[in-house]
Amino acid sequence: MTAPGAAAAHPLFSINQMTVKQLGLPELVDACVESGVRHIGTWREPVQAYGVEKAAGLLRDAGLSVSTHCRGGFLTAIDGAERRAAVDDNKRAVDEAAVLGTDVLVLVSGGLPAGSRDLVAARERIADGIAELAPYAGERGVRLAIEPLHPMFASDRCAVSTLGQALDIAERFPAEQVGVCVDTYHVWWDEAAPAQIARAGATGRIASFQLADWVTPLPAGVLNGRGQLGDGAVDLALWWRYVEEAGYTGPVEVELFNDGLWEREGREVLRETVSRFAEVARAR
Repeated sequence: MTAPGAAAAHPLFSINQMTVKQLGLPELVDACVESGVRHIGTWREPVQAYGVEKAAGLLRDAGLSVSTHCRGGFLTAIDGAERRAAVDDNKRAVDEAAVLGTDVLVLVSGGLPAGSRDLVAARERIADGIAELAPYAGERGVRLAIEPLHPMFASDRCAVSTLGQALDIAERFPAEQVGVCVDTYHVWWDEAAPAQIARAGATGRIASFQLADWVTPLPAGVLNGRGQLGDGAVDLALWWRYVEEAGYTGPVEVELFNDGLWEREGREVLRETVSRFAEVARAR
């Protein structure tokens, strides 16, 4: 039940665990119930620490649906043993997603292996890994969502930098097994992205939509530079319209890696994010 005097969260609002990682899962669940939040994006490490089955029960009892489970991926290793370990770990992530009751596992696909400069080959190894994972995920009712990351992460985190590249891989597989994740933080700069969103929508490939703003100057650790909604350069309402026009109607997840937000009280950050999200929703 929403706390007295508080506005209930927008029905499509989903809070990713990492946005308020200072809150343990029980505390986050309580805060979500207090704010009328209906959806949560889970993160593997804190869920594993709490216990996957236990977490699933906690979320279910609170009436919270899981919009995505994050993250699988890192499929670019060349060494056979490393590749096998990565695929096996991704299968465990699929199993976790199924237990949690979400049909989306987000993939951060992996960067260049040590000593390599071949992005094309890295993307092919990503596709090879997905070829092994996709049927396994499909059998468990989970769809793999390839998330392109901003090109500044191509070397160490994700060789897939654009929605076009993500779709080129995803379209090798059935749409019910592999889609894409559209994250404004990573695609807002790309003039081709709106057309690629339409392409993804036409083939039923938009598995997840995430909001985060781009604030400059970037911090020294750019990984934690995702801005609170409305604080940066991204026309978030416009991007939301793009995915809606492409047919996406699912939860809209706010995933913020931000040291400043993590230093604040978690419930306060959640309430602020709920409010900022409502402003974006109205603007669209």
